[in-house]
Amino acid sequence: MKKGFWLGALAAITLLVGCSTGKEETTVKTVNLMSASELTTLDTSNMLDFPDAITHTAAFEGLYALDENDEVIPAAAKELPEISEDGKTYTITLREDGVWSNDEPVTAHDFEAAWKKMIDPKNALIYSFLLADTVANGTEILAGEKEPDTLGVKALDDYTLEVKLKEAKPYFTSLLTFPTFFPQNQTALKEFGDAYGSDSESVVYNGPFLVENWKQADMSWDLVKNEKYWDKDNVKSDKIHYEVIKETSTALNLFNDGQLDVATLTGELAKQNSTNENFHSYPTATMNYIRLNQKRAGKDTPLKNENLRKAIALGIDKETLVNNIMADGSKPLYGAITEGFVANPSTGVDFRKEAGNLMEYNKEEALNYWEKAKAELGDEITLDFIVTDDSGYKKMGESIQYSLQELFDGLTINLQSLPTESALNLGRESNYDMFLIYWTPDYKDPISTLNTLYTGNDRNYSNPVYDQLLDDASVKYANDLDKRWQTLIAAEKEVIENTAGMVIISQNQQFVLQSEGIEGLNYHTFAAPLTLKNIYKK
Repeated sequence: MKKGFWLGALAAITLLVGCSTGKEETTVKTVNLMSASELTTLDTSNMLDFPDAITHTAAFEGLYALDENDEVIPAAAKELPEISEDGKTYTITLREDGVWSNDEPVTAHDFEAAWKKMIDPKNALIYSFLLADTVANGTEILAGEKEPDTLGVKALDDYTLEVKLKEAKPYFTSLLTFPTFFPQNQTALKEFGDAYGSDSESVVYNGPFLVENWKQADMSWDLVKNEKYWDKDNVKSDKIHYEVIKETSTALNLFNDGQLDVATLTGELAKQNSTNENFHSYPTATMNYIRLNQKRAGKDTPLKNENLRKAIALGIDKETLVNNIMADGSKPLYGAITEGFVANPSTGVDFRKEAGNLMEYNKEEALNYWEKAKAELGDEITLDFIVTDDSGYKKMGESIQYSLQELFDGLTINLQSLPTESALNLGRESNYDMFLIYWTPDYKDPISTLNTLYTGNDRNYSNPVYDQLLDDASVKYANDLDKRWQTLIAAEKEVIENTAGMVIISQNQQFVLQSEGIEGLNYHTFAAPLTLKNIYKK
């Protein structure tokens, strides 16, 4: 997310397909999609949430993309990068037939300009940390110690990009599939200035689709096939229409009425329809978790107290909450790294299996920590708890509120349900105590998630032991993959079990009712949770 992207299954992508008749024998096929929350921007530097990531990946193209198996493939790049022996220098050759919708060629200079805009501290962009964590001089630039122009990215010529990293990063190529690293047309940046990306007319595109009929706060938008896209022959949808629909019941009704070809299901409705012949499920790496903020408006929150954090973490019965209350097919999760996401590079053993279960429900231990917390904080403790207004998250938040207040005498939890963008903005400003939210890794490596609690994060968690473990994984063991792996396992245990830096709840599964004829639904476990390039109706 340092971020709350994070970027999962509860993005609620649903497809409605119709058709309209054009001239003579031409039939234009329209794919109508439903999103559970609004599109917030078309500026890839300023992305906030899943609808942004999905739309950006449809309308813009980065150096690399993901195929249907989550493997990295060339996109704007002609081939996979040439990597130096020490793992610190990447030389990337761009394809020469890429073009922007304003007819200008897509060049290495467009990537260099976008990345330097991203890292410039005056822009205060959320995902700038991805550059700071990886590219040479990024940390110093973000701290105001060096100029943005010193970032380790350079266009050697129009179609050759050189990237110098601060240390070897075995995951860096997969990171380049994330919209933060997409190019931005230099002419458009100058022409639109501060308005860049604020509506569909104030940006130009280089991806499979063009965005039309959108401005901020709109509840609908269109994606129209980009006839200037280099790979347009493999884009089979002429038009995609989005509508924001937040209730699963509405999606189900539309599907049953024949107005939706794919309806995303959550909660009890997913369980009820699991035997439907049109029912499908897709794996995700999205986790639901509670951010515990330790400083708010310059003052420590009660969650600065480690005993309180541990009481909350141990006091949530995930099995009951996920299997009986939510009952949506998601799974209880006992660590920050989801199951099936990434495996030991030497043995192939899944991270979650090797790291084991952390912070399992333990009522007796939770009450012990609660008594210790009250001795330090007082007998009455009040926490503000925010959730998004998605029906599933409201239900989950209400259950957590009730169960914790029942368990801990003297605890008051004030629950507030907010639109996703409003909730994320409060998260960015650290203006909350507890925040139930989702997270999808930005790239295929455990450190994508673990870095969110490195000192300097928006939850005000700071732990020198944890920081040192992440530093060792990033620097000391950058080229020793076995030691790096074990260090990341130790780091997860330190933040989740030893200090309860955040509370992990569950791992999502994407459930849909899908009518015959829909093809090309490509779900992913990192970066954008869904890519639209291959969607079509037979």
